[in-house]
Amino acid sequence: MAGVQTAVALRDQGHTGPVVLIGAEPHQPYDRPPLSKALLLGTAEGSAFEVDFEALDVELRLGVEVSGLRPADRELDTEAGPVPYDVLVIATGAVPVTLPGSEGVAGVHLLRTLDDAERLRPVLADQHDVVVVGAGWIGAEFATAARGAGCAVTVVEAADRPLAGALPAEAAEPMAEWYEESGAQLLTGARVDRVEPGQVVLEDGRVLPAGAVVVGIGARPATGWLAGSGVDLGPDGAVLADDHLRTSVPDVYAVGDCASFPSARYGTRLLVHHWDNALQGPRTVAAAVAGAQPRPYDPVPYFWSEQFGRFVQYAGHHASADTTIHRGDPADAGWAVAWLRDGALVALLAVGRPRDLAQGRRLIESGEPLDPALVADASVPLKSAVLT
Repeated sequence: MAGVQTAVALRDQGHTGPVVLIGAEPHQPYDRPPLSKALLLGTAEGSAFEVDFEALDVELRLGVEVSGLRPADRELDTEAGPVPYDVLVIATGAVPVTLPGSEGVAGVHLLRTLDDAERLRPVLADQHDVVVVGAGWIGAEFATAARGAGCAVTVVEAADRPLAGALPAEAAEPMAEWYEESGAQLLTGARVDRVEPGQVVLEDGRVLPAGAVVVGIGARPATGWLAGSGVDLGPDGAVLADDHLRTSVPDVYAVGDCASFPSARYGTRLLVHHWDNALQGPRTVAAAVAGAQPRPYDPVPYFWSEQFGRFVQYAGHHASADTTIHRGDPADAGWAVAWLRDGALVALLAVGRPRDLAQGRRLIESGEPLDPALVADASVPLKSAVLT
């Protein structure tokens, strides 16, 4: 997403020079969200971007792995030989974290690429018993698809609740019930000791039958190839981009899952592994490359997920909040959680309430003070909670 959108945005911004898009995968550039949804279930033929690269005069070099960057020479090292550049945009995304000890074990899968999804489609078609390691976004979406295909599903989560790394307890705990409602078994506070062919052994000795194991325990920026390049990386491996997505090396930018950026809105550096960030960031990069003066990149982070028959949306960043307000009952089909700081909305989780999310996103951007009592009243539109 980030690489393709950068190429498209460069042309939209009037850049007329050569644009080369290099990708390690041999496939036409594709969108990732369908991989854990329609494509996995076989209800979609593909997820290639509907972009006419030839008409845009964008050269695609697919199936080409980049191994290094030499800024002094303004060259990339690739398996097909060196590639010179005037301006480089790093959009290498993230790679999934593997489960220690599971490498090379038959029946263990990750879900990040088109090839991953293609390998998993027969698992669902044959209705294998599936163990999912990790109750994060990918784990929940895959469990949803597997239950929809008729598989027996057990989800193993080391934390005490699903989405522990993404949401605080008051927001995530109600989601634990969704697994049981769907017919999946959720085991929290459970750690994997080892994976063997046909089964998963937990640290407490329990043995789970597993025709397939799907690992969804997070992702890390795909930046190992930048070692020795002079591009500054954070402790999490992310490229340390500035507020215009420039790196520490001249004429080198970074965008999407591989880069963090400073947010004046939240007073901290953000690493956002979600689709919307890969859509918005390229516009800032393209404007800078084309010679414009873009505003600092400081979006309201946004993502969404479809799981267990529910549409889950989140906007903002809740870490700095001083007030949490529940909006509606989690037992109902639609509810939300709002986080405020100094009376202004900084983040919102909406389950089955897309209007709340749309209005909340605008309120986060505006920073207008809200009436907490009206925020808590689910019958009142969020925009009506603004103090006048």
